[in-house]
This record gives sequence, C-alpha cells and structure tokens, in this order.
Amino acid sequence: MNGSNGIAGVVLAAGTSSRFGAANKLLADLRGRPIVAHAVETMVASEVDPVIVIIGHDADRVADVLADQPVTLVRNDEYARGQATSVGVGIDALETSDVAAAVFALGDMPFVSPETVDTLVATYRTGPETALAAAYDGSRGNPVLFDRSYFERLTDVSGDTGGRAVLLEGDRSALVATDDSGVIRDIDEPSDLP
Repeated sequence: MNGSNGIAGVVLAAGTSSRFGAANKLLADLRGRPIVAHAVETMVASEVDPVIVIIGHDADRVADVLADQPVTLVRNDEYARGQATSVGVGIDALETSDVAAAVFALGDMPFVSPETVDTLVATYRTGPETALAAAYDGSRGNPVLFDRSYFERLTDVSGDTGGRAVLLEGDRSALVATDDSGVIRDIDEPSDLP
C-alpha cells in the first residue's frame, strides 16, 4: 500500500503548441471554454489536492482563463526548452509539501475524465506500483502518476519526453487500463478539435 499522504495534481500548460499554428492551442475554444480549462477542471474535480498548473507561453492569457479555478499557477520561464522543464518546475513547487505522489496531466488533453485520475490514485494507494500511466485499449496515455521517490529522477529528464523514460525504466511501473479514450486523445492541430 502506498501514500498515506495526499496526492497532488500537476497540469503542464506551458508549451508553445507549434503544430497548432500561430494561435495558442490551450486557448482554443472547445465547447465554449478554452482547451486548458477542460484539462484543469478534470484535475480539480478529481480527488488530487493541491492542483498546480505550470504556465509559460502566453502565461498571462492562460492565467486569465484559469483565474476562477482553485489552483496554484507556477510560471516556467524555460518552457521553450521542452516539457521536461515544466515537470521540473512542478516538482520544485511540491518540494516543501508532504504529498506522497503527483499525477501529471497535459493541458492539451481536454477529454480525460476525473474518474480516470481517481482510478490512478486508487490503484497507487492499493497496489505495489509506484509509477502508473493511464491506458486505453492497450495504449499508454496520460495522465501519469509518480510516487515522490521518482521526483529527483524526473528533474534530471530533458527535452520533450516528460517522464516517459522514467516510467518505462521503473521496476514498479504499470499501465492502468481505463475505458477512457481521452487518455490517448490530445489536441495537436486545429483538425483535432471536434
């Protein structure tokens, strides 16, 4: 059994979204709200606490659309160096907390359900695994959960791989099967919007 302390949620929302074109995809409209608002609302509606959102590109505009959310916004000034810098900033923000683990979600994945986040948390709390990734139909997706024991290794990762390498090399890692296709569905281009 893992983690008697709380589990944080970290939403990575700092990137430049270069494949989307000139506009910031996180601010693109999806059912009347920005994409990033959907991703953040998923974490807020789940049992993770606190929820931290890492912002960078268009930080002020992203912060404005999240102003009514009960989250902590943390700026990543190095966002152009890749997703791993946002993971590191998120871990640094948790350094003084007593959380047992953190669920990392992507700001461009608005279709993940809060129940999926809660499934990761429940699997972590009841099992021996300490690094978990949500999966759908056998495909690894996001969000991912890492026990605090991985935080230092995650800060050593560079580029746009996030925590993938750490997850894959972990001897106590596992995929958590879900019926949530949102875990493998992100928004990279305008054509990805419904």
